[in-house]
Amino acid sequence: MEEAEALGLELNYRLFDAGHGDFAAKDLGALLDRLAAEGYAGVNVTHPFKQDVLAHLDAVSADVEALGAVNTVVFSEGGKIGHNTDWMGWSKGFLKFLPGAGLDHALLLGAGGAGSAVAFAALKLGVGKLTLFDIDTDQTRDLAGKLAKTFGPDRIAVAATAAEVIGTADGLINTTPIGMAQYPGAPIDLHLLRPNMWVAEVIYFPLETPLLAHARRIGCRTVGGGPMVVYQAAEAFCLFTGVRPDEERMFQAFTRSTVIEA
Repeated sequence: MEEAEALGLELNYRLFDAGHGDFAAKDLGALLDRLAAEGYAGVNVTHPFKQDVLAHLDAVSADVEALGAVNTVVFSEGGKIGHNTDWMGWSKGFLKFLPGAGLDHALLLGAGGAGSAVAFAALKLGVGKLTLFDIDTDQTRDLAGKLAKTFGPDRIAVAATAAEVIGTADGLINTTPIGMAQYPGAPIDLHLLRPNMWVAEVIYFPLETPLLAHARRIGCRTVGGGPMVVYQAAEAFCLFTGVRPDEERMFQAFTRSTVIEA
């Protein structure tokens, strides 16, 4: 809202949280229909609905076709249109905070909605080989198949365990919810990290997860989830309003708010 005010726009941005009883998961489609009828420009979609929402849309963008997850829905004359700004947000954050990072091989934890977007982004950025690991083996294989269609099968691998491949990875990307307040802990045995690795996290609350804290302590280059959430929001803001926001101003506002909350 702060960026809207800076641009002279009057916007109403509301939170609908299934976890707090604002709506039932089974009523996701009905909620979208209601908000469209009430005149909203669109909605942001977060965990765990980034894939479930696909069943309630009229059309999706080309990047959603490739990666199979939605985090932004725009209401238009053409209906409910799904987009994914997560992958763009992650890319911008990675390039800004980890310039020159090795990209020969990366291990990605999590094959859900966030994992799909970040995997797409990592391969777009030039990761030579991306190894996927998730405890849901069917979901992992499905994501690997989708990515292989766009980037080729030689650049995608699936691991039976994270431990078996992390020793050869230049970097580690966590897209699981493990590390969030409601999912405490680390998504991997922290002793497997090496100081010469880079570590990327998509969780932004808290900003300092156990994974990031340990990685920084041993000397890894790191990027947290803050840049991704800000830069994806900037792309969504543009989709909703048709106005390009000041991304760095948004990032500074986000930084101030998280410091205050902490």
